[in-house]
Amino acid sequence: MTTERKIIHIDMDAFFASVEQRDNPELRGQPIAVGHDGPRSVVSTASYEARRYGVRSAMPMARAKRLCPQLVIVPGRYEVYRAVSGQVRGIFREYTDKIEPLSIDEAFLDVTENKRGIDSAAGIAQEIRTRIRDELHLTASAGVSYNKFLAKIASDLNKPDGMTVIPKECALEFISSLKVEQFWGVGPRTAERMHYIGIFTGADLRKCSLRHLTEVFGKMGRTYYDFARGIDTRQVETEYVRKSVGCEHTLESDISTRSTVIIELYHTVLELARRIENDKFEGRTLTLKIKYSDFSQITRSITTNKLLQTKDDILPAAKRLLGEVEYSANHPIRLIGLSVSNPLPESEMHRAEWVQSYIDFKD
Repeated sequence: MTTERKIIHIDMDAFFASVEQRDNPELRGQPIAVGHDGPRSVVSTASYEARRYGVRSAMPMARAKRLCPQLVIVPGRYEVYRAVSGQVRGIFREYTDKIEPLSIDEAFLDVTENKRGIDSAAGIAQEIRTRIRDELHLTASAGVSYNKFLAKIASDLNKPDGMTVIPKECALEFISSLKVEQFWGVGPRTAERMHYIGIFTGADLRKCSLRHLTEVFGKMGRTYYDFARGIDTRQVETEYVRKSVGCEHTLESDISTRSTVIIELYHTVLELARRIENDKFEGRTLTLKIKYSDFSQITRSITTNKLLQTKDDILPAAKRLLGEVEYSANHPIRLIGLSVSNPLPESEMHRAEWVQSYIDFKD
């Protein structure tokens, strides 16, 4: 008989903003946004006081200020956030070593077998939340269930500073009531396609055959089919292999002349090389991301048979990719991004250089 897994998803509440409010009493109770106060900057994190006005992460800062005129903008202190994240992970490790970080402020924990010998996953989640509150003076929300899919959804249901448990016997009824937008892996475009074929809820999704879902959504059709039935066999992955390192710059004003674009590309290359050195990353695929003034975007990629680590390695390839990009005064650039990925094994280093171009249609 297979032991039912016990999975917890922990999500720190408005993490960056909460750290700023913790460390600066004058900010407590104030609507704050972490980020740079510039014409092209975006909100990194908004406090719950700001969210009441509709301010959200990744929102243009200018719009956030229109929605909330009294918004307090606080520059980010990312080294501090990383240190606090390490403290949170330290608490996790006192209960289990099976930890899968999703980002700096959230993670999955598999506590099926745990260091404290606690039988209740909900009990462990509550202990962790209490310790985060008492030791770090921050709050976290938790979701508890028998797989990652349901634990992740559960952690969003009672925020901030809440916990939701979804036992297996209640899973199908719970899933039936979900909107498809709440399903992991369903973005706006996928949701739109689902609506077009009459799928609005988990109950609707469960009525669809596997064949129909795979015809419409390809490989993801199998995932949606399983999720609708409460099936998710993915394990909590404790070994994280970083797959890419990147950076992007939203420009203070749109640019369209070659000389200006080359200068901005050069500065982006320098930043990328610095991050690669700091992370000791090894990759051979360079991807250039361009976002235009109308928010449309394209990417161009090139893979080489040598590592891309320094400015001298990256800049020629970046210029080559830029040569594949069209821009003009009528179609100026607002953002330039670069990333290095694809750490190929030694056995594949003999591959010839190739170029791939595609439009980014990501949800």
